[in-house]
Amino acid sequence: MTAVRTSSFDSFVQLLGVLVIFVFVLGITYVATRWIAGYQKAHLFNKNLRIIETLRLTPNKYIQIVEAGDEYLVIAIGKDEVRLLTKLTGEQLKEIPSEKVADGMGTESFKEILDKLKKHIPKK
Repeated sequence: MTAVRTSSFDSFVQLLGVLVIFVFVLGITYVATRWIAGYQKAHLFNKNLRIIETLRLTPNKYIQIVEAGDEYLVIAIGKDEVRLLTKLTGEQLKEIPSEKVADGMGTESFKEILDKLKKHIPKK
């Protein structure tokens, strides 16, 4: 009978040991991830280049407006290439107020969209 108690007590101690090790590994992983993110953020910060806008054409093709110093460049980005399309001035860029962007996207309820679709479906 003592062998059974010792065996179950040993199993419980092993379980606690594994849980402590697991929590320790999770803690180390969290700290390492935070440190690497802070390191990359500090080293990747660039004062002269900034992406203003991105338009996705296909899953691997984009058009971007990039601010490089005082110039604005429109570039096409493909799978294996980057091409300069044109240069823009600050006056050529169109600033859209954030309230207009919010009004144009995602403000209709599902019921309103469904009602619009029902109007276009012919009745039998």
